[in-house]
Formats: sequence, structure tokens, C-alpha cells
Amino acid sequence: MSKPAYMVVDARSSDPERMLEYRRLAQLAVEKFGGRYLVRGSPYETLEGNWQPQRLVVLEFPGMDAARTFYDSPEYVAARAARAGVSDFDMLLAEGY
Repeated sequence: MSKPAYMVVDARSSDPERMLEYRRLAQLAVEKFGGRYLVRGSPYETLEGNWQPQRLVVLEFPGMDAARTFYDSPEYVAARAARAGVSDFDMLLAEGY
């Protein structure tokens, strides 16, 4: 059985209006590749360190391969194009326990 994979994103944007199209396209791609949002811009609290994400997003995928397939898919490439020039993301992928 495959272990789940988690994508953690710090999304920063200078144009919330343009990000609406990115979010719409990204959500379609996430669903297509078996992912689901666990956290999507919800309030958070930093307990240790200095990390202060502007918009924290956490996604769960069935496994690392599914998450990589999502990230490289034409659907998500189109979503990334929709946010080009108005956003900066830090994104990591981790295998679940």
C-alpha cells in the first residue's frame, strides 16, 4: 500500500484577483489527480521559529507519484501560468508516515 504524500505551500501574491483563476484551475487539477486540500488559507499560529507564510496551503495525495504527476500535468502547468508574474510560492512535497 502506498503512503500518502503531503504538499505544503507558502503562497504569496500581489494580485488577489488574478489568483482566483489560479485557484479555480489548481482545484480542478488537484481533484483530477486524487488530491484534496487539508488547509487552504486558514488561520494558523507559529509555535516555534520565524516562519510566517502569507497563505498556507496543505494538500494530501494518494502517494508521491500522484503528487508529482499532478505537479507536472498540463492542467497544473496551466494553473501555474495563470499565476505567473503575480505570485511567489515555496512548495515542498513529503511522504507521509
